[in-house]
Amino acid sequence: MVSIKEVAKHAGVAISTVSKVLNGYPNISEETKEKVNQAIRELNYIPNSIASALSSKQFGRIALLLDPKRQTQAIDQIFMQYLLGALDKAKQLNVEVVTVFMSMIAGMTTEEITRYFLSQSISAVVIYGLSKEDKVLQKLIAEQNFSCVVVDAPIVNARTTSVAIDHEQAQYDVAKKTILDDECKSVLYIAGKKDGYVTEQRIRGMRRLEREIGFSMLVRQGDFSELAARNMTLKYAKNKDCVVCASDLMAIGAMNALIDLDIFRPVCGFDGITLMGYVGKQMNTVRQDFYDISSRALEEAKSLMDGQEGQQVWMPYNIVKMYYKDIIC
Repeated sequence: MVSIKEVAKHAGVAISTVSKVLNGYPNISEETKEKVNQAIRELNYIPNSIASALSSKQFGRIALLLDPKRQTQAIDQIFMQYLLGALDKAKQLNVEVVTVFMSMIAGMTTEEITRYFLSQSISAVVIYGLSKEDKVLQKLIAEQNFSCVVVDAPIVNARTTSVAIDHEQAQYDVAKKTILDDECKSVLYIAGKKDGYVTEQRIRGMRRLEREIGFSMLVRQGDFSELAARNMTLKYAKNKDCVVCASDLMAIGAMNALIDLDIFRPVCGFDGITLMGYVGKQMNTVRQDFYDISSRALEEAKSLMDGQEGQQVWMPYNIVKMYYKDIIC
């Protein structure tokens, strides 16, 4: 195991300087911090405090890392199902979980997040909605100091498991049903967030379908926003045969825009949220069981803590048409 003395020698600084950087002391220049952190990365140094904590028998909580920020409250159903699935499974497995919001660690370095998690006795993290551009969390996963489960991100290593549906195939399936049923020749596709793993996978599904059945497609980013999808539909839908949306919330925005335009175009969504049934129009969608996905993620986190290696876990989905009568009690 690499020692702090070796890190100091590699960085060309005193051992006390390395210690100060590790413990976040003020009055250390940015240049010195970078030299020390670079040496830590190059030597894969793990501080004794982290190493001892990771081997402690009392070090066993699971963090649920979520980002609840959304443009509308309608999306809350997904996050509530994630929470309920994880909490119920935690009770069944007799493990303790803590909820950590992205805002709580915003601006932290990977080292600072590591120390924060250790201070909370966390040994595993379930990350929901990881962005491709989130380099800090990407580094946390790569360092493998914690067991990690990523929901909807295709990252697997010895201590990281991915839990997801096959987003490429699911997008392909729901769009194919909608396009073929209505014999559409031109499609407006409203995608999700630009830096999202699921966005990339779902666009791949649409491109595969486009090549297979030969329609023309206009792709626009909707950022999972109902308002953005509404505005894009108002702008582009008149010249398209149908609107395929990468989320139900965007499909609702698109359908309401079509109603305002007083034109009919088939619309399909993705997720299967209850709100979809209240739109007044029947739309195809991909139904995910967010409760089961989160429950399985918690189960996988516990397995990683018990020594299992990371793996890819595929969850089931269904193509459904949302009916009002199916969602009322």
